[in-house]
Amino acid sequence: MASYFRQVPDFNYVNRDSDGKGIGDYQIVKNLFKRVKIRQDILQNLAYFTQYKIQGDDRPDNVAFEIYDDETLDWLVLLSNNILNVQSEWPLTQAAFNDFLMKKYGDSEKINNIHHYETRELKNDSGEIIVRKGMIVPKNYKLEYFDIQRNQYVVRNNEVDVVTNYTYEVRKEEKKRNIYLIKDTYLELILEDVNKLMPYKKGSAQYVSRTLKKGDDIRLFN
Repeated sequence: MASYFRQVPDFNYVNRDSDGKGIGDYQIVKNLFKRVKIRQDILQNLAYFTQYKIQGDDRPDNVAFEIYDDETLDWLVLLSNNILNVQSEWPLTQAAFNDFLMKKYGDSEKINNIHHYETRELKNDSGEIIVRKGMIVPKNYKLEYFDIQRNQYVVRNNEVDVVTNYTYEVRKEEKKRNIYLIKDTYLELILEDVNKLMPYKKGSAQYVSRTLKKGDDIRLFN
């Protein structure tokens, strides 16, 4: 199957290179502003998707090959999760993650400093949850509640967990690993949509063909 950028139409853009000084100098480039989205009726229906966990240093093309047997469908992996910036929205490789930590925190000691404190899950004597796990709280967090069975107020101290900078950053990366992918049975449906939406439509003064538009040369108006 064709890669995404082969399907992106062209734009005849005014040449801004130093040699493009004459009126009418144009250069054909890919129109990166022309992009498609998965239809809302599909995007909001989980029946079209399957959950997937990114493993290790896998890239979008690795995932596309594993799921669709076609690495050129890496764009569909990203489109299914509305990922626009692979550098910030896709899990970092281990080497890149280590480099990120050192740049952000400076040294290994600061990486292991305390980032924040979190609550543990707490239950009363009846087994009811009175505090959810994972709420960010101060170090000296104290819980006071009335226990019906004991018929008295109960105070609980130091019921918090320490989260280091390292753990905090690892958690953020782990969240990126949980993605959704279009099931291969609906692949043709998505590709048909792309083939319909990518070509240009007639009606614009810039229209040249289904795959090419021509920009105005503003130097004509100076």
